[in-house]
Amino acid sequence: MESKSLLVIVNPVAGRGMYRQGLGEALHVLYSAGYKPTVVFTTRAGEAVELAEEGGGRYDALCCLGGDGTLSDVVTGLMRVPEEKRAPLGYFPLGTANDVATTLRLPKNDPAAAARRMVESAPRAWDVGYMGSGRYFTYVAAFGAFTDVSYETSQQSKQALGHLAYLLEGVNRLAKLPHYWTRVELDGQTLEGDFIFGGVTNSTSVAGLVKLDQNLVSLDDGLFEVSLVRFPENLADMNKLMSEVAAHRYDGEMFSMRRSERVRFIFPEAVPFTRDGEPGGSYDEILIENRRAAIKLLC
Repeated sequence: MESKSLLVIVNPVAGRGMYRQGLGEALHVLYSAGYKPTVVFTTRAGEAVELAEEGGGRYDALCCLGGDGTLSDVVTGLMRVPEEKRAPLGYFPLGTANDVATTLRLPKNDPAAAARRMVESAPRAWDVGYMGSGRYFTYVAAFGAFTDVSYETSQQSKQALGHLAYLLEGVNRLAKLPHYWTRVELDGQTLEGDFIFGGVTNSTSVAGLVKLDQNLVSLDDGLFEVSLVRFPENLADMNKLMSEVAAHRYDGEMFSMRRSERVRFIFPEAVPFTRDGEPGGSYDEILIENRRAAIKLLC
């Protein structure tokens, strides 16, 4: 059996060092399947971008061990490699949120199980988001409320309440949520309003808070799901918002979702965005575009 070269990028701090549990077995699985793995550990923020860019055209495949942030960095590096040379990618998810792993139904915090999934899988296409100036994202670019909920909710609350902790944290903050007057342009439509949240996603799970039906989301159709939440000015609006979200109504008065290949947000002043759960910069105008089937995933 001809061996295939494989670059394994490990974030040693993801999931509080969970890579130690199962990495050896995962490497054995990969080696037995014909891969010849080279393992590198990141030592600083952004290094995964550089490693993926350097190795994405030289190895037969890449895989990364870490959280969604690590995956986002690796994808950013791969997007700098010419498409015809871009290696397919495996993902071994570590940590607590793992929105991408939830969407892909990958085993979490179990590198050996993820390795078995990788070697048994044919490459599948995956859309990647582009925010301009070399900035990419894998599953979400968003502004406003709830974008930091999963990162500010205490670990103790997460363990005790699970996804309910995210929801409670969000509800507790509704009365003091920031809101932004926004012009939204997407595929021939223009919307304006006072929004507390705007999200551009390619995922069925965002921060463990918003869940979309698997049948509604295609990861390689060239389209984003664009979700908008209007500012609840009174208790009636708040109740209406909660009702629409709970009922999964995607065309409601307070909560709506549309599909689009590209979307432009225009604000009166700069608004901060999150990109795959990390700070994504501030903009008074930003165009977000879908790069269809830009990455091949081994999952």
